[in-house]
Amino acid sequence: MIKHFLSTADWSQESLNRILEDAVQLKQQPLHNHLNGKSIALLFLNPSLRTRTSFELGMSQLGGTAIVLQPGQDAWGIEFEPGQIMDGHAEEHIKEVAKVLSSYVDMIAIRAFPEFKNWQVDKLDHKIKGLAAHATVPVINMETIIHPCQELAMMMTIKNHLKVVKRKKFVLTWTYHPKPLNTAVANSALLISSKFGMDVTLLCPSPDYILDQAYIELAKQYCQQHGSQFNITHDIKTAYQDADFVYAKSWGALPFYGQPEAEAKVRTQYKHFIVDGEKMAITNGAKFSHCLPLRRNVKATDEVMDADCCVAIEEAENRLHVQKAMMLNLMNQPLNTEK
Repeated sequence: MIKHFLSTADWSQESLNRILEDAVQLKQQPLHNHLNGKSIALLFLNPSLRTRTSFELGMSQLGGTAIVLQPGQDAWGIEFEPGQIMDGHAEEHIKEVAKVLSSYVDMIAIRAFPEFKNWQVDKLDHKIKGLAAHATVPVINMETIIHPCQELAMMMTIKNHLKVVKRKKFVLTWTYHPKPLNTAVANSALLISSKFGMDVTLLCPSPDYILDQAYIELAKQYCQQHGSQFNITHDIKTAYQDADFVYAKSWGALPFYGQPEAEAKVRTQYKHFIVDGEKMAITNGAKFSHCLPLRRNVKATDEVMDADCCVAIEEAENRLHVQKAMMLNLMNQPLNTEK
């Protein structure tokens, strides 16, 4: 059976911990030859800075080769829906793409944001699932409606600073942004923090901004398994009080999904959800992070971004290490056995 990395929901905490432990070693000793002769195709349907750089560099540091493809730009456009009469812009179906790439490379990774038209359709995550269904090599999620690679980097950063993470208070706070963004990183932040037994608080300005129920229910389930707490609040002070780790992200309100103009009238009243020094002062000396890119003085103030409590740059670096560890895991290459 092919092992994919589509969602951390498919992986046990023990398995994820092994990846994180390997990532710590790789941070200390980055160059290995474990994936000599191996290759990965990186399909980017959307822009990237950290993801592309860290995957390309990571594969190189492990002795392998990364091939970057941008369907619709330097590669043929891809149709993902089954049974389509392909008389539009797409030149090739995912069935052929997956099978051809599988015959060339050892892993395939894809970054494919939702269409932002219909959440009931987008939440099915059909693009990456279509790729995984037809690929005969491991498939990696570089961000769709979730971002499991970012999850690993975030948890590696949290563990570095908090050491023992179980029952530590993790706050995922919504922040203002001029336009509605993907819920992927927010969904993932809930999944990984709860899976590792943290006390999780979701702070958002109104019920409209509560994340999809599937992720809420998984977070509740994971917290229940660990005997930890899961809370949703719209009160800023309640959320920040005694927090050990604050994670900021903006996302669009699901009731207004695909209606950015209508949602803009709602979100503009919540600019005060910015992460600032006053809010961080009521935490338990919490660390602050964000997946980046971040709009300064919109999502978080300069005061917070430039403070010692901000570990966003460390988290970004950790993308490199966790992804290398994850690829080694998918390729069944133990870190302690040099090839």
